[in-house]
Amino acid sequence: MQIIVKPDGSSHCLYSEFVDLRALGKLAIARGSYVEPTADGQWTADLSPVAGPVLGPFPSRSDALDAERAWLEEHWLPRGT
Repeated sequence: MQIIVKPDGSSHCLYSEFVDLRALGKLAIARGSYVEPTADGQWTADLSPVAGPVLGPFPSRSDALDAERAWLEEHWLPRGT
């Protein structure tokens, strides 16, 4: 798990239950995307909550979740916007 700590002391990360984030202080948790099925049974990851693209379609939900995580780690996590 990567946690980015900014100069002002605030931090951000991709949420995971790997670390109990409550130990860091007050939390503000927001969605980074919406992973949803398509009409034909495939899956997409809509990253519009972080000004990103719609990824997919993918044959499985786990494929869409993997793509979501990879995109967030590469494009959103370093910026923290």
